[in-house]
Amino acid sequence: MTENLQQACQILRSGGVIAYATEAVFGLGCDPDNEIAVHKLLQIKQRPIEKGLILIAASWEQLAPYLDVSLLTEEQLQRAQKSWPGPYTWVFPTKISTPKWLTGQFSSLAVRISAHPQVQALCLMYGKPMVSTSANLTSLPPCRTVEEVRSQLTGRIDYILPGDIGKQTNPSEIRDVITNQLIRAG
Repeated sequence: MTENLQQACQILRSGGVIAYATEAVFGLGCDPDNEIAVHKLLQIKQRPIEKGLILIAASWEQLAPYLDVSLLTEEQLQRAQKSWPGPYTWVFPTKISTPKWLTGQFSSLAVRISAHPQVQALCLMYGKPMVSTSANLTSLPPCRTVEEVRSQLTGRIDYILPGDIGKQTNPSEIRDVITNQLIRAG
């Protein structure tokens, strides 16, 4: 397992795109601070940059550099933090320094601290969050197995981290951290 995690981290550091298991589906990930890698991921997904992306992390400390919590009340911040680690994604206001290739047309960013053990281990070893979007081509359902990832994405991505998805049946719920408005049901 450690060898596979090390290989995934090496590919992330070199600007590659990987597939990895999450709580419900396989995700596609890359280094959020590498603009070329993010554009490669968006091209694979055929996803417009304007839509913005999700960052997945092992800890709050990994996400904090991207987020502006000065706009939140303590209650709003606690609501998100109490839901983690878990399959809950929250849309936070961002710092001015957060790249537009992550936020798209928004001044906010969707973030999650995963409870999936392999995601935790990967982000800890990598030392930072990853971009996270479902591993699938636009018109097809998200991949739930390594075999499905291979079938849809071989030749498009740089590495598939072997692993199994968690017990969630749907991708993470997404809410606005300020209003608590549901953006996507889980």
